[in-house]
Amino acid sequence: MSTSRVLAGVLPVIQTPFDDDGAIDEVALIKECQWVLNQGVAGLTTGMVSEVLRLSETERHQLSEVVVGVAIERDVISVISCGAESTNTAVMHARHAEAVGADAAMVIPPISVVLDDDALYGYYSAVADSMSIGLVIQDASGYVGRPFSIEVQAKLLATYGERIYFKPEAPPIGQRVTKIRDATRGQARVFEGTGGVALVDSFRRGAVGTMPGAEVCWAVQKMWDALASANWPLAYAISGPLSLLIDLQTSIDSYVAIEKHILKRQGVLASTFARGPLGYHLDEETRAEVDRLFELLRLATLST
Repeated sequence: MSTSRVLAGVLPVIQTPFDDDGAIDEVALIKECQWVLNQGVAGLTTGMVSEVLRLSETERHQLSEVVVGVAIERDVISVISCGAESTNTAVMHARHAEAVGADAAMVIPPISVVLDDDALYGYYSAVADSMSIGLVIQDASGYVGRPFSIEVQAKLLATYGERIYFKPEAPPIGQRVTKIRDATRGQARVFEGTGGVALVDSFRRGAVGTMPGAEVCWAVQKMWDALASANWPLAYAISGPLSLLIDLQTSIDSYVAIEKHILKRQGVLASTFARGPLGYHLDEETRAEVDRLFELLRLATLST
């Protein structure tokens, strides 16, 4: 039985700030984590947009230790990204996450190989067996890799029970939420993972939370509260500009660039530097549109 707390609510994925030498800026990272938690969210998460695929193993552990440390100080949830190209490495990251006090490990499958259902189940079961905290099964195929079967996910829940959560990101999101829900007879606990674009639909289908970016987590929290209180007009008012903003983010690099820009705009980060090589650069016209949508989103949260 896991001793970690139950995952639910808004769990933003933080951005990783770097200093002038390209190293993780721990001071800036702590400031960002504190700012995120000050928005009233349920906890902190690391994920794909934390640039974990461009960090060394040592840096991934450094990132985890800082994020979990802030979460423990504030008595909130922490979820750490632990997916890797080998089972051994994923297990190592998951064990480290548990050792430093995380509530759950979030794991994508390897992205450089095509795995059949048996191999995929073996990968996830090895991670689950190596620790006692929660395990978020992340189908990150909206960004990298390929969708994997509902059957494997249902089997993992049947085997490991309440420790298992799901973050489906393969389109169509809503239909996959329903398939996981129905395949597990309503037992699956699912997080929306597309920045809030699919949150209203996913909430109606039974999602227990969302893992958006950190940059506008205040808006996502306001939308989550509106959904929880059946304030549908407010939820839809926020969903409009939020969806337009997220629609500009079509790859991991574009998520990173736009999220860091918005965090800098709010005074949370001092730099928008991201690890290269980069496949996306924020041009002036896109930046101007991001700023317009940011203002529309801010105004939408003031609706009643």
